[in-house]
Amino acid sequence: MAFATRRFVRSASSAATAAAKKLIVKHVTVIGGGLMGAGIAQVAAATGHTVVLVDQTDEILKNSRKGIEDSLKRMAKKMFADKPEAAAQFIEKTLKNLTVSTDPVAVVHSTDLVVEAIVENLQVKNDLFKRLDKFAPENTIFASNTSSLQITDIANSTTRQDRFGGLHFFNPVPVMKLVEVIKTPMTSQKTFESLMEFTKTLGKNPISCKDTPGFVVNRLLVPYLMEAVRLYERGDASKEDIDVAMKLGAGYPMGPFELLDYVGLDTSKYIIDGWHLLEPNNPLFAPSPLLNKLVEERKMGKKTGEGFYKYK
Repeated sequence: MAFATRRFVRSASSAATAAAKKLIVKHVTVIGGGLMGAGIAQVAAATGHTVVLVDQTDEILKNSRKGIEDSLKRMAKKMFADKPEAAAQFIEKTLKNLTVSTDPVAVVHSTDLVVEAIVENLQVKNDLFKRLDKFAPENTIFASNTSSLQITDIANSTTRQDRFGGLHFFNPVPVMKLVEVIKTPMTSQKTFESLMEFTKTLGKNPISCKDTPGFVVNRLLVPYLMEAVRLYERGDASKEDIDVAMKLGAGYPMGPFELLDYVGLDTSKYIIDGWHLLEPNNPLFAPSPLLNKLVEERKMGKKTGEGFYKYK
């Protein structure tokens, strides 16, 4: 009887250990076919994951898939410079792992991880996750790629706050190695470890961060960019000289105005506006009249042909 009891205790202990193990992510659903979503889908498919990329229209997804294929060709050319057959196999294998859909509800039934990379709007994100929460399996992890919103505010739209975290990738995703993995006060250790492990399988370097505005990179980067704009607004230096100063004096690959145009002035404005609402008395988060004016004039940066600089 004592032996049987010990055996039962060991069995129960083994079951508890198994239940506590992190989830191995094999099937990934990426919501959002823009630059970030397509990039995340590409690196996941290239590392052997089964991926479904979701967006609102077939036209968007067609463009997303074309962008992914073009990106894979550039990567394959570098990876397999003298092996065209290996390059072709790499591209074919990656694309075979990738499918597309306009119906997120239909594809989350059998996914391990949902990564959201849609517009930086809390209500839109909340509506999406609230809907998916009803159809995704209990063990499915939800993650947001938001760069400015708090993960807790998004997770609260679901019933799986313990299975919700942040995965903040950087653009361009296939090239940039860093991923910020955000753990809210409600994120379970199992979920956090699963997200860290998944990130490593993508060949990325994950860092851990609490759910603080901007996480690590943007919390440091955005105030720096805004201070460059204020420097220019005051007439202390030209935008060209500020860019040269930071490239040659600080070793940055891009100056702050070049980077603002690359990121998108509307994106930067949205971030700083959100942070200003959270902390209105923080001078680091003060809005910029010049940035607001450029966005109002639809001068968003490289994507519109003009921002702080003009582009062909």
